[in-house]
Amino acid sequence: MLNKVKNIAILGSTGSIGTQTLDVIRDNSHLFRAFMLTAHSNAYLLIQQAIEFVPEYAIICDESKYQEIKEALAHLPIKVLAGYNAIKVLVTHSDIDMVLTAMVGFAGLEPTINAIKAGKDIALANKETLVVAGELVTGLAKEHNVKILPVDSEHSAIFQCLAGEEGNKIEKIIITASGGPFRGKTTDFLAGATREQALKHPNWVMGAKITIDSASLMNKGLEVIEAKWLFGLEASQIDVIVHPQSIVHSLVQFDDGSIKAQMGLPDMKLPIQYALSYPNRIKSNFKRFDFMDYPNLSFEKPDIDTFRNLKLAYEALNRGGNMPCIINAANEIAVAAFLNNTTSFLAMSDIIENCMQQIVYIEKPSLSDYLNTDKETRIFAQNLIKKMPLKALQS
Repeated sequence: MLNKVKNIAILGSTGSIGTQTLDVIRDNSHLFRAFMLTAHSNAYLLIQQAIEFVPEYAIICDESKYQEIKEALAHLPIKVLAGYNAIKVLVTHSDIDMVLTAMVGFAGLEPTINAIKAGKDIALANKETLVVAGELVTGLAKEHNVKILPVDSEHSAIFQCLAGEEGNKIEKIIITASGGPFRGKTTDFLAGATREQALKHPNWVMGAKITIDSASLMNKGLEVIEAKWLFGLEASQIDVIVHPQSIVHSLVQFDDGSIKAQMGLPDMKLPIQYALSYPNRIKSNFKRFDFMDYPNLSFEKPDIDTFRNLKLAYEALNRGGNMPCIINAANEIAVAAFLNNTTSFLAMSDIIENCMQQIVYIEKPSLSDYLNTDKETRIFAQNLIKKMPLKALQS
């Protein structure tokens, strides 16, 4: 079992995954310490977290908030830093045992790469890291003998199903999707879908960006791409099925036809705790699943004609190269525009598809190619949104 306190760097401590990670650490302070906390701009919550957990470092990306945090924590032995570069440097600190990457979007890539090069195990909640640069990141992890432990409930489920199955061939994996708030809705409905409607997820409490991705099924598309790199699979071995109750988190089918599933109530603290404690399981006080509360579990095919983002993600995965990087960057811009009410729900897919068609394809990209592709795609998508009237972008 665990015999020393594990120092955890939490990248994105004020977000949904970050706050739940701190819940796990609070309940298991004899096993884990929050060594470093980082936030994008939420100075207030970062201060509250730092006061409670007294990490070695507190880092705010938004440099305008530095003085506020510095003054608020002046009475504590906490080193306060500001800026994205500080995160990229500090993840390599010799006292860090594990880096939990919960930053939103592409921003998580470079800190994760730096942590891997420094030999830090990764608890991965930032799926975009593998979506954008899966081949590069997994290659580095192998080179530096680093574990990448999935925190997404779906990938954690697959990871748990594969425990003890080393050497047994996977026929396919089945990633479950709740269907989000718009399951079963038509394109006519989605044409007028609002930000508020899209943010009402039926099962999970998540940040705004990932909640919109869930509503559009892009989250599932990104998970399909991530799964390829985490588990060494081909696109043809990765299926998606809609499971509205979110009890079966994902399944693995082996060569003999046997299927293993990981089940439980929809609570992100369970996969977070498993990643932090792996390969051990530690006792929790999480609410237990009772079959009598869920006498009927249902499954259905995803509607990829209405929710085109999942189809686009499979196309990007099959194309490879920098194409997943393109869809990720285009999606981040499209989601931000939708959240700001400057584009429509259905238009997000059009923006992504347009970027896939227009941005230069690179078959074997380097890290600099990924960085340039991301920047170029964002500019193109932003200009597309500015130039085209809202109705012209709608399907």
